[in-house]
Amino acid sequence: MEAFIFDMDGVIVDSEPLHSRVKLETFAHFGLPFDERDLARYMGRTSRDIFSDVLRRTGRSDLTAEALADYKHAHYLEVIERDGIETIPGSLALIERLHAAGVPLALATSSWRRVVDTVLSALQLEDVFASVISGAELPASKPDPAIYEKSAEALGASPAACVVLEDTAAGVLAAKRAGMYCIGFRSPHSGAQDLSRADAIVDDFNAIDIGKL
Repeated sequence: MEAFIFDMDGVIVDSEPLHSRVKLETFAHFGLPFDERDLARYMGRTSRDIFSDVLRRTGRSDLTAEALADYKHAHYLEVIERDGIETIPGSLALIERLHAAGVPLALATSSWRRVVDTVLSALQLEDVFASVISGAELPASKPDPAIYEKSAEALGASPAACVVLEDTAAGVLAAKRAGMYCIGFRSPHSGAQDLSRADAIVDDFNAIDIGKL
């Protein structure tokens, strides 16, 4: 293993319930119909994806995906800045173990850059990751492999020697398309995700033996 790459939502922070709530409140604010049961298939992807699909389906030409995403991100920031955010049990300890072992770390998340910066600051992780990439800044989101390919490049690591930790089907597929070893994590609030393409699947970060990676 030359490097370890983390997803953020559902892996480091238990943010999926909050993301879901804020997305639903965004739809309600703009009067857009949306079935809450459809949220799970968008996990691991950018807000731009879900809003683009809903606008296309409803034919609302008076709105843009960017306007909805801006509203959602601002609302999300208000909530986490006011209430803080919960971490996934064991995630910070895993980051600490890898960092102490000298393993280069990267963060590859679909979240908006301001959200990423706010979370990292709140958790005092700004100096831990050698590379931080927001999928919102790329042309295509997961399952497109670009975010992982760019992470490996930033760390100067071979994709085949990178380990990725992901909690969604889209994220796992992105990691495998990038040619990386992927650990699927059954996160408590990420819905019924198909992690079958992962090289290993865990329910607890203590099950990850970094000495064997």
